[in-house]
Amino acid sequence: MNTRLLAPLALLGVAVFVGVFWFVSRDRTGGDQFAQCRASQIAGGAGAIGGPFELVNAQGDTVTDADVITEPSIVYFGYTFCPDVCPLDVARNAAAVDVLSERNISVTPVFISIDPARDTPEVVGDYAANMHERMIGLTGSAEQVKAASQAYRTYYRAQDTGDEFYLVDHSTFSYLVLPEHGFVEFFRRETTPQQMADTVACFVSNA
Repeated sequence: MNTRLLAPLALLGVAVFVGVFWFVSRDRTGGDQFAQCRASQIAGGAGAIGGPFELVNAQGDTVTDADVITEPSIVYFGYTFCPDVCPLDVARNAAAVDVLSERNISVTPVFISIDPARDTPEVVGDYAANMHERMIGLTGSAEQVKAASQAYRTYYRAQDTGDEFYLVDHSTFSYLVLPEHGFVEFFRRETTPQQMADTVACFVSNA
């Protein structure tokens, strides 16, 4: 072979190798900058969950998602009269926020009521403050709450409201939302505070 062709052929071989490596790597992650952080598969992709909402805060002011999600946030849909599930989940979220704070990562816990009939701004505000000093409590009209729930694809259904102590069936996922990216991950009930903190830290460092 002509030795003058060796250098161009070698460069061509390197270029092909780099191209194949890039394609394989891109195919593996799907172009997802958070691929190494995800522990769950989301039907329809992350973009299928989350979006704009308009609710009422503890001061009685109407706020939007842009007002609330100003830093990485863990969002939970529940209700203050919930006897067992909500307190445990919300306390776990608060504990994860404290773990992250020790790592110098600031995360806001958000509690959205799916029981607006009983959860007034004052009630939901007191509940959030008791769970964590940085927690934001939100409620709203039945229509506002329904719209926010539908955006995050959550489920809730009140039982017999003729009883003042009625229960509300609801889904129990917690959602990680980043200001610049929207919803990126959800957490199941069995996720520990440490596991949640590790996952959130991964997303924050790759954002």
